[in-house]
Amino acid sequence: MVLQEFFNDNVKVHNHAVNGRSSKSFMTEGRWKAVMDSLKKGDYVIIQFGHNDEKADTARHTDPFTTYKELLKFYIEESRSKGALPVICSSIVRRHFDADGNLKNTHGDYIIAARQAADENGAYFIDMEAKTRRLVLDAGREGSKSIYLFCKPGEYSGRPNGVQDSTHLSLSGARIVAGLFTDGVKELKLPVASSLK
Repeated sequence: MVLQEFFNDNVKVHNHAVNGRSSKSFMTEGRWKAVMDSLKKGDYVIIQFGHNDEKADTARHTDPFTTYKELLKFYIEESRSKGALPVICSSIVRRHFDADGNLKNTHGDYIIAARQAADENGAYFIDMEAKTRRLVLDAGREGSKSIYLFCKPGEYSGRPNGVQDSTHLSLSGARIVAGLFTDGVKELKLPVASSLK
């Protein structure tokens, strides 16, 4: 949602992400069609799923090394058919600490599968799980709360009962994570990096 802030006027970010969707449900609900209809040669398509692919319900669930990878391959090939450049991103880390202060691996094989799908299909890959894992570990159990949606009852009008959400980002957290993504863009030396502020 905040990625546009990092680019100059040469780049226009179109955010098609929808809360709660998996690689499967995003396609079956017809949401991918809107992406395809808008694509032009030279566009970048940032593809990041996994959080909801883990869900048990049949509308969203995919298996990491079969249906998930197949769907990522589909998105890569479809993007390329329009002359666009697909960029696969792994899911960001959840702020789930164990008793020893280590972050749990809540995404399992989806992180590995995302990298494999990118490698096997010659797509760009940014390991957002690794980048955000370092960020959260450096911030620590308490400090990392500011990255995610944590507020007390009455503190924020949009969340009158308060919230403790270790999956979704706060606005400041979103800006930090978007910055980590742009670090990945620079590391890959993508041509669009020349349009970063």
